Amino acid sequence: MQSPMTPTQGQYLAFIYAYTRVLGRPPAEADIQQYFKVTSPTVHQMLVTLERKGLIRRKPGVARSIELLVSPE
Repeated sequence: MQSPMTPTQGQYLAFIYAYTRVLGRPPAEADIQQYFKVTSPTVHQMLVTLERKGLIRRKPGVARSIELLVSPE
């Protein structure tokens, strides 16, 4: 069984959702880094974790390819 989502993971998902809704494209890792004021490796690790939990999907080697796999609720 998957471990429950942490509040921080929820914040990342909410940001990805809102960014995509407003700008019509998913955020780049740099956009997420700037918003949360964290390092690039921190953002990358979080995205890897979200992907492993089945909450997002990314296309390897494709920029701005984050896709939410959960409903906004």
